[in-house]
Amino acid sequence: MKGSSSVSNHLLKQQNMIMILMLFWFTKLGMVLGHNHVLGVQPLSKIAIHKTVLALNNMAAVAAAPTVLGISGEDTAWVTVKVLNPMPSNDDWVGVFSPAKFSSGNCPPAPDSIGWQETPYICQAPIKYKFANHDNSNYLKTGAAVLKFQLINQREDFSFALFSGGLSSPKLVAVSKNVRFLNPKAPVYPRLALGKSWDEMTVTWTSGYDHRDAIPFVEYVSNGGEVRRAPAGTLTFNRNSMCGEPARTVGWRDPGFIHTSFLKNLWPNLRYTYTLGHFLTNGSYVWSRTFSFKAPPFPGQNSLQRVIIFGDMGKAERDGSNEYADYQPGSLNTTDRLIEDLANYDIVFHIGDMPYANGYISQWDQFTAQVQEISSRVPYMIASGNHERDWPNTGSFYDTPDSGGECGVPAETMYYYPAENKAKFWYKADYGMFRFCIADSEHDWREGTEQYKFIEHCLATVDRKQQPWLIFAAHRPLGYSSNSWYGMEGSFEEPMGRESLQKLWQKYKVDIAFYGHVHNYERVCPIYQNQCVNEEKTHYSGTVNGTIHVVVGGGGSHLSDFVASPPVWSIYRDHDFGFGKLTAFNHSYLMFEYKKSSDGLVYDYFTIHRDYRDVLACVHDGCEKITLAT
Repeated sequence: MKGSSSVSNHLLKQQNMIMILMLFWFTKLGMVLGHNHVLGVQPLSKIAIHKTVLALNNMAAVAAAPTVLGISGEDTAWVTVKVLNPMPSNDDWVGVFSPAKFSSGNCPPAPDSIGWQETPYICQAPIKYKFANHDNSNYLKTGAAVLKFQLINQREDFSFALFSGGLSSPKLVAVSKNVRFLNPKAPVYPRLALGKSWDEMTVTWTSGYDHRDAIPFVEYVSNGGEVRRAPAGTLTFNRNSMCGEPARTVGWRDPGFIHTSFLKNLWPNLRYTYTLGHFLTNGSYVWSRTFSFKAPPFPGQNSLQRVIIFGDMGKAERDGSNEYADYQPGSLNTTDRLIEDLANYDIVFHIGDMPYANGYISQWDQFTAQVQEISSRVPYMIASGNHERDWPNTGSFYDTPDSGGECGVPAETMYYYPAENKAKFWYKADYGMFRFCIADSEHDWREGTEQYKFIEHCLATVDRKQQPWLIFAAHRPLGYSSNSWYGMEGSFEEPMGRESLQKLWQKYKVDIAFYGHVHNYERVCPIYQNQCVNEEKTHYSGTVNGTIHVVVGGGGSHLSDFVASPPVWSIYRDHDFGFGKLTAFNHSYLMFEYKKSSDGLVYDYFTIHRDYRDVLACVHDGCEKITLAT
């Protein structure tokens, strides 16, 4: 009996161990899926548009009104779409196509990897879609539906198509007449950014005018000053610039022309108004509406300076379309909070994963339109994320397909940032009392690499007497994060993240390091080599003996989980959408606040109070190893 009991206990322990291992690996698999964002699929990718077959029905109809948009110069408009279908079903849906003509005549040769048996009838994904029963509970009984779509000016006309068969086996039932903006080529969606010089602001925008059609420029003036004009350069990219599918296939859409102008010799802190212009070959002008910005402060200037920082916001649709996968559930909340608070900050850093277009190029226009009220008023600085850059065999540090074949091209073209080489997405940015060193976690940062040398140069060349607040930022957590998949790996960091960089953060006494990628908020103690170097929780003062690491990846994309038990270095964690705000009151006092996107209220904060001598003070691995001191 005793032996039998022992055997039974042994078998029970083995079974328990097997169950624990299975649970571990299933959990691990779930974390990996979450890490690669399989759980949050780009909504347009759910449509097997190339499988469309014709099922046109003379009794079905789609009517859209109004048919001419932007009559008063607006670049956003609402369209009412009425659907009539004699054979309604629950999975009927309406797609918005632009250009309006979407037949097989526009299909390019398909790459071998697609495996199409024959040329598809439709080879371009819609810009957005809604199910016919959206807000139409009686659709199955009546076959009638009314849908509201919000359109933005995207340089081409639009049409609305009714499909049956759901998203996996679409059957084209009816198509509307075309809808268009009055001036589809108009300059739209200005994006401000700091230039390479402190007295420079750059303005980037999109239009339908090539440099052969019109001369782009910015007209700008300060209060009571002389009206000036600055020329703009013009860039674009084509299908062959993309690295893979869907960016080269069903996700491709012409991005138009992207213009960048450099407004130089600005007076610090002075407010300027500006207008985007195009001088046409026929001698006429096309103008945007008028915007304004405040010129940057002089480096080291002792004034109130406020910075917003976050990652992973994504885009969402105010008309409710595309969101059946709950892809970016917090995106509009974050956007709206920032628009409401525009008067209370001076610059934004969006540190990677912007629209999550994932190869559906139309979504870049949608994103620039969504943040226009912000980016047209304050510099909107960006960093490279995995959903902008990563694609196999293209030089990405991570050999993943997260960009959907974009391999960085749209991000590098649609936005300006003061890098020496736009394809190497790292740069420094000086703003008053701040020095920002923006790294590119999608390229190798380890010791001996070109980026490592840049990071050290950026940190080493700042004058901490004039610019005391030294900030490091990258998309992926190269420092510390107690997110679930890092916890499963046991590293609590991006693999190989801090091993090379922590010696630089310590040597040059970096105040704060910010990251995205992990879709939550976490603040870590001032830390060096896995050890908290300060017991204080919210008010730090005196010698800079460790860097505070902050994850601000809850900008809007589906949230990420933490490990159950926080590590000893984790001070505050929040599984919610939000963003960070830095406020430099002077050279000695800095405050950080974490705000939720739902209400804009502060849920976590800390302050740093110190003098210049505290930056100079020697700390472990923070001074030269050999001195002449006796």
